Amino acid sequence: MAQAAGPKRPVADQSSSSKTLMSQQYIRLQPDDTLPALNDFSPFRALVVVEEDVSPDWQSAVSNWLARSGCLYMMAWGKRCGSWNDSVDTANLEQFNYGDIPEDKFIMTTWHENESLEETIWFAKHTAFHPPVELPNVLFLHIGTTDREAEFLSLYEKA
Repeated sequence: MAQAAGPKRPVADQSSSSKTLMSQQYIRLQPDDTLPALNDFSPFRALVVVEEDVSPDWQSAVSNWLARSGCLYMMAWGKRCGSWNDSVDTANLEQFNYGDIPEDKFIMTTWHENESLEETIWFAKHTAFHPPVELPNVLFLHIGTTDREAEFLSLYEKA
């Protein structure tokens, strides 16, 4: 069952000279869980940590959910993370009927199969920016059975 974190945690973004106030949210899902609403969280960057095998249909549903919810930068780490890159790219194309995607709606995607989780979280904090759109929010989307919220948020704070 989906497990959404408690209240969003605002933190000062130390990587920006403007010290933008950011919110972080952790959501843990297990394969085939119902996807929760991400009200008032858009726009955001998402770090998708995949520790469980998922069906192609559910992966597509999650990718479409991210695209519809306001994700503008998706980073994937874990099992078959390269396929998540492709799946979110496809979801973004589908949003615009495979036509031109406006620059401020284009979802940037990366996958990090040869990096540690710590390196990927550092990338999410210091490098994952969208040129035309400020991304004040960070979603940790964890597809796994064990709650790792404290660990992910601690690694992000230390990055």
